[in-house]
Amino acid sequence: MEILVVEDEAGIADFLERGLRAEGYGVKVAGDGESGLRGALDPGVDLVVLDRMLPVLDGIEVLARVRRSRPALPVIMLTAKGEVADRVEGLDGGATDYVTKPFAFEELLARIRAQLRAGGSETVIEAAGIRLDLVTREARRAGVTIELPGREADLLAYLMRNVGQVCSREELLSTVWGYDHDPGTNVVQVYIGYLRRKLSRPGSPAPIDTLRSAGYRLRERP
Repeated sequence: MEILVVEDEAGIADFLERGLRAEGYGVKVAGDGESGLRGALDPGVDLVVLDRMLPVLDGIEVLARVRRSRPALPVIMLTAKGEVADRVEGLDGGATDYVTKPFAFEELLARIRAQLRAGGSETVIEAAGIRLDLVTREARRAGVTIELPGREADLLAYLMRNVGQVCSREELLSTVWGYDHDPGTNVVQVYIGYLRRKLSRPGSPAPIDTLRSAGYRLRERP
């Protein structure tokens, strides 16, 4: 798997490159936003670790341009700006995860593995009688097309890629929203409710199960 690190601090870039290579990944490094954007558009790149504050092109602008051309590419934003508003801007802008500096390499590595398990270069995925277009963010079930906002599409995509498996609330918070731990939020429950209502058809409820104290599962058969 090929990972692109877009980071203008040479020490951090070198640390990440050596660490990721030691884990068996191929690594490319870009030191500014412009070269990072060119690298991210290379179809051989499977994941991007993107600094937010970059010379030439800001990380948020790089992210926006990448999303237009490669909407399914996993992008982990790595930045010293860790306020809630900053995380929200990054995630709403299309980042699939958000890690703040200083960071533990082991945690970043775990997030990379999670994104590579969940992601891929495909633009359409199908499971449980549902077809999801990752470019248009439209789902289709029982002959009906449903438009999904970004986070709902991301949540459904993760469930579809893990069809038949139980996904814990914590796993979904971390992977879909980029939250480390927030025991007070019910955002997963709320968004599962959104998906159920939109995917339900007369006589055919959405195939999303709630498993008490365990999480949620998209049934293999609708």
